[in-house]
Amino acid sequence: MLPLKTFLLFFLTALAELIGCFLPLLWLQSRGPVWLLLPAALSLAVFVWLLSLHPVASGRVYAAYGGVYVAAALGWLWLVDGIRPSPWDLAGAALVLVGSGVIMLAGRS
Repeated sequence: MLPLKTFLLFFLTALAELIGCFLPLLWLQSRGPVWLLLPAALSLAVFVWLLSLHPVASGRVYAAYGGVYVAAALGWLWLVDGIRPSPWDLAGAALVLVGSGVIMLAGRS
């Protein structure tokens, strides 16, 4: 159950980071009002807090989280930007998710 919980936490973390970066982009591209910076800042604060919930070494958490972020960003590309990921995008996401699994699930001495 712990790997599933970790993955879900990573996914929520990625969502918070994507929202926190997307909203300022909307404002910078003049596609959204300046007040979007407030929920963006809140979302980035939630992102940092979610990363802090993992009890293992921060470098390992960041490395494993990176793979989940890549996969979530490709989902964002499809759902928000309306661009369907290519088979190469999906293959790359699968590779980084396997790498994230190796980092998080490997035994430690």
